[in-house]
Order: sequence, then structure tokens, then C-alpha cells
Amino acid sequence: MAQIFHYSANNLSKLGIIVGLLSVAGLGGILFELGADSSYATRQGEAREQPVPFSHTHHVGSMGIDCRYCHTSVENSWFANVPPTKTCMNCHSQIWVNSPTLEPVRASYRTDQSIQWTKVHDLPDFVYFNHSIHIKKGVGCETCHGRVDQMPLMYQQNSLEMRWCLNCHRNPQDYVRPREFITKMGYNPETDAGADQHTIGLRLMKEYHIQKLDTCYTCHR
Repeated sequence: MAQIFHYSANNLSKLGIIVGLLSVAGLGGILFELGADSSYATRQGEAREQPVPFSHTHHVGSMGIDCRYCHTSVENSWFANVPPTKTCMNCHSQIWVNSPTLEPVRASYRTDQSIQWTKVHDLPDFVYFNHSIHIKKGVGCETCHGRVDQMPLMYQQNSLEMRWCLNCHRNPQDYVRPREFITKMGYNPETDAGADQHTIGLRLMKEYHIQKLDTCYTCHR
């Protein structure tokens, strides 16, 4: 019987199989990267439902309450504490005392049972993050958390992915600010600190002894 296909067809079929497998693998890699970086995966920009619709826009933006009034441990501890109900009642025992929206706050105060807030900036358990050291090195609240003074409901401004953290760790001069502006929203280096960010950043790196830490052990211990 005469041969139907030329011998070269064997090589072409093998090449076709290899190209097909590589294409599938490449497409899978692209879809994985797009999925991992998507807001669906990182929950970036997603406002979280809370037991009480606490507005940072009102408390921080309109009333000018400093971040540290509520998050009292942030300068001296690895975590930024959620304030106890008593902190809320310092004001709300006098204002909005009959508001239905604030009934969970009053109930918490009466029963001494904590409000079950939903955590917004939730890093994986294998990541070590210390708030106090970042503040000591001049990393502002809004650098990571965004303009909370413009957030009626709190959401995650940044992706919190490792590459995002590393960008700051490798280029701290682009992000650090004088400590007196740590909690300032809308910080502008030229108008607030009198120089451009690069100049201020390089100066603060020396003054605050900031190192470019990007080893695995820095965050994974």
C-alpha cells in the first residue's frame, strides 16, 4: 500500500503537539496572573460590610480625629488595635444617643461584649508585619491604607501583594515622610515638608536609619 503521508509529517505532528502544550501552559499562566492580580482575588477596592457603618469620612475627614485616638497601639505595637466600645461612647454617650444605627455600639457597652468588626486589611498568617516600626521609619497611614478620610465605608486601597510591599522596601525614599506627618491625610512633601519627595526621602533614610530590606526573613519568620 502506498504511503499516504510524507515522513516529515511525523516531525510536524510532534511539533504541533509541543506547540499546543506550550500554548495551553502559557494561556494557563496568563489566566493565573490575571486572576491573582484581579480585585476579585485581592478584594482591592471592595467596601466591607460592618455591624455598624462607621464612616472614616465623617470622623477623620469632617471632624479631624487623629488615627491614633482610636488606634492607640499603632505606635508601640505590631498591630493597630480596633478601639474598645468605650472609645466610641466617649462621644456617643452625648451625641446620637438614640440613633438606631448605633444600637450595636450601645448594646456592646451595656453587655461588655465586643462588636464583631470585619477585618479589612487582612494579611496571610505567614506574613509578619509590624505597625510600630513602619511608623518609626516614617511610613504614613495613607501610604498603605489610602485616603481613609474620603472613605464613607472602609475598603482596601492597595493590593497588599508581596510585589507591592517590595516596591516600598526597595525604594523607601519614594514613600517615607517626616514623623510629624504620619497621620496627615493628603500629605504633600513640597507644601508640608518644604522639598520634593526624593530629597526628603534620601534625608530621612539617613536620619531614621532606614535600610532597603527585601530578604525573605524580613516578612516571613
